[in-house]
Amino acid sequence: MAVALGGVIGLERELKGKPAGLRTNILICLGATLFTDLSRQLAGAGGDPARIAAQILPGVGFIGAGTILHARGSITGLTSAATIWIVAAIGMALGAHAYVEAFGTAVLVIVVLQGLGFVESLIERRLSRTRLVIHVRPDGVDQVLDVLRRTGLEIVESERRQEAGPDAVLDVQLRGARSLHAEARTALIHHAAVRSVSAGE
Repeated sequence: MAVALGGVIGLERELKGKPAGLRTNILICLGATLFTDLSRQLAGAGGDPARIAAQILPGVGFIGAGTILHARGSITGLTSAATIWIVAAIGMALGAHAYVEAFGTAVLVIVVLQGLGFVESLIERRLSRTRLVIHVRPDGVDQVLDVLRRTGLEIVESERRQEAGPDAVLDVQLRGARSLHAEARTALIHHAAVRSVSAGE
């Protein structure tokens, strides 16, 4: 059951190309289930069955922290970290023989990741707009525009101008999901042709 429930959630993450995918979620769910079950067995009649199980949370927190990336103001991986946390909770529920709670939670997780993600993207696409001023090498302007298009953002306006110095200045207005704006800035910052990226007024 741990392999099945962790696999269903992990498959959804895998299909979206997230860092914690199919195998990671299966192993986390299976490990949490086993630790919880062992905790119950080793405690016996007079022991505390929560002692081993309680150590699952710090371990899962460490793994979840590893999926969160912070680069120059943009943060990604929070949903993957939260998914790892809830998958561990599902595993603990299975290990404690709380099967209804485990299956019910797994269904809710899939609904949230699939259904609410779609609703969230619709809302963000209507509300989020960004203007970026990008200093780029003259031969890299087309490359930068291609990078922005590949992120899934809509380029509403684009203006190229030449200021003092060899670099070209690209002034673009972008529209799309808020998370895509952060991804676009991160991609631009690490692009070899880009000198600097700033938010326009």
